[in-house]
Amino acid sequence: MTTPMTAEAVTRAVRQRFPDAIESQDATRVWIRPSALLDVCRYLKDTQGLEFNYLNSVTAVDYVDHFEVVYHITSLVHNHTAVLRVNAPGRGEPSVPSVVPIWRGADLQEREVWDLLGVRFEGHPNMKRLMLWEGFPGHPLRKDFVGS
Repeated sequence: MTTPMTAEAVTRAVRQRFPDAIESQDATRVWIRPSALLDVCRYLKDTQGLEFNYLNSVTAVDYVDHFEVVYHITSLVHNHTAVLRVNAPGRGEPSVPSVVPIWRGADLQEREVWDLLGVRFEGHPNMKRLMLWEGFPGHPLRKDFVGS
């Protein structure tokens, strides 16, 4: 059975290498600063003892004043999991860096989040709609979406 790595253990490991990368944590989740996301994810994937080599999912949550992108990652080597979160401030054009260069499996998942919630993933190799057609007005899972 896969076991969760505590947020405290993830935070401790990340802070050894990137002291300012963590915004906060609770018992099960770690919030990463957007500017540090790629470095932290690469570190979590490539560091012996951590080796989070599998991205389970990328999704986002729409809050009143910002979006939050959520990453569930797993180490198939050590059989542990972790949850990372990144705040994408604002309602207009929220964005975070793309993790496709680290986990190729993020490709379609990031496009789905862009398509349905409007969170842009900077550096994504093919940031275009996945489910809806180009020219669709808005992003239908946003709380402020007004359908026709």
